[in-house]
Amino acid sequence: MYGVTGARITRRTLLAGAGASAVATGLGACGPGGSPTAATSAPTSPAAAVSGPTAAPSPSPAAEAALRKKIARMLIAGFRGATVGPGDWIVRAIAEQGLGGVILFDRDQLTGGSRNIDSPRQVTALIRALRAAAPHVIVSIDQEGGKIARLKPANGFPATASQEAIGARDSPKATRQWAEGMAKTLVDIGVDYNFAPVVDLAVNPDNPAIAQLDRAFSADPAVVAANAEIAIKAYRAAKVRSSVKHFPGLGSASGNTDFESVDVTDTWTRTELEPYRTLIKDGTVDTVMVTHFHNRQLDPELPMSLSHAVVTGLLREQLGWDGLVVSDDMQATAITNRYRREQAVELALAAGVDQLVFGNQAVYDPDVVQGVVGTVLDLVRAGKVTEAQIDRSVARIDALWPSR
Repeated sequence: MYGVTGARITRRTLLAGAGASAVATGLGACGPGGSPTAATSAPTSPAAAVSGPTAAPSPSPAAEAALRKKIARMLIAGFRGATVGPGDWIVRAIAEQGLGGVILFDRDQLTGGSRNIDSPRQVTALIRALRAAAPHVIVSIDQEGGKIARLKPANGFPATASQEAIGARDSPKATRQWAEGMAKTLVDIGVDYNFAPVVDLAVNPDNPAIAQLDRAFSADPAVVAANAEIAIKAYRAAKVRSSVKHFPGLGSASGNTDFESVDVTDTWTRTELEPYRTLIKDGTVDTVMVTHFHNRQLDPELPMSLSHAVVTGLLREQLGWDGLVVSDDMQATAITNRYRREQAVELALAAGVDQLVFGNQAVYDPDVVQGVVGTVLDLVRAGKVTEAQIDRSVARIDALWPSR
């Protein structure tokens, strides 16, 4: 979820490793009139805009503690360290606050050094220590193959082909063997959530976030859907959950949402929805990741990840997806350069997102779990988020990762 631009290690190089190319300058992201920024008035959720928020009665201390843990279950957080101990904040967040999941990175964006993954033995021990804090914790990673691999020969893991190489072969047997190999690697160390496969279409060969990193199976939606389905089934057979991304289609972009606001209004077409439509119809999808670019064809103001029209109107109502929706990194520049964290969280939940990712890469905040839980609790108290909505999101998470 980080490339080298000069001496700076970015989010895509951490995604892609040292071989990623420099990120190109992106497009301006704002539609006519612009979006709310930290300096402007706070955004209003779609529900509140219709009926106005109604403050909820204050829960009892026991009920509030239970609600806090439900909210924490909806979060995935990144952390530093190749080992963890009982006093580390990430262990306390899991054991005491009920943090739902963690995301592992091989490199740290801010320091440039190793982060969570040095060797198979080391990362296996790390995951065991995290699960000792609470067996329920989800352990996630970006392991797409090729350049986009946290687990790679440099840290003792097998080399993997890119999605582009696999799509070019377009062989069901080759795709299945490729995905089974990656699934086995994940299972062997204890990872149970892979933010893959990418189902973007390779329609812009100069796209710095997709085509230039060999992340797309093809520009043909049928090829993309067929290979993604094989990969997802291989992960499922190994009891690893997957996430198709980057909804509603990042393949035509000319920039990278990790570092800038990106607008695909003039390049995106509805063809980019076809892999999602096919996979959802076939019952293949585990989760859908929605990302942060702007597309005024779909929402005149908000980025896709914060848009009720996109997450609920398009994905859920038009395409029929009733399962888990996960955000891309909520600390990506495309979000943080326009919204305070509290605003972004409110809008994401109002949009219909169930699971929020805070990679702790662009910034490092050991209090992120406590802070976001507090924000959502305040939204519940203000009547802007309901406990029923939280319960629905937690149920979707628990359906995929039952409590152990």
